Amino acid sequence: MKFYSPAFAATEEIPEKYTCDGEDISPPLKWSDLPEGTKSLTIICDDPDAPSGVWDHWLIFNISPEITGLEEDTPKVFDPFRGIGHGINSWNNSYYGGPCPPSGQHRYYFKLYALDAKLRIKPGSGKGAILRAMEGHVLEKAHFFGVYSQKK
Repeated sequence: MKFYSPAFAATEEIPEKYTCDGEDISPPLKWSDLPEGTKSLTIICDDPDAPSGVWDHWLIFNISPEITGLEEDTPKVFDPFRGIGHGINSWNNSYYGGPCPPSGQHRYYFKLYALDAKLRIKPGSGKGAILRAMEGHVLEKAHFFGVYSQKK
């Protein structure tokens, strides 16, 4: 399974427009070569370098395997009939929150999970509920990270 952003290379700096120093919009994401039997996808973006522990920036679940990516500036609210749900991030928001480290360079991991089922949880669920719902259903995982240091 391949997973990347066309906006920046893995391990490289995340462009400012996708951070709190810029427009704070979500970067475009692309994936391919999903495993056979994939019924849904989940994306989690988090910062393991946050002073208070892992900081969740973005959680999206029940993405159709027919979709091959998300465009830049993904909507903050998905059409409920498509079945895609946003989880609650560490800011207690149900949409993307870009890198905004208090100091130093942080890593921002983008993780894609191919699942053999749709998750039976409601939009607005927290990361813990999402991870519990995923247990026993992960067919494959792919990830990459970008880095960012706040400019202001």
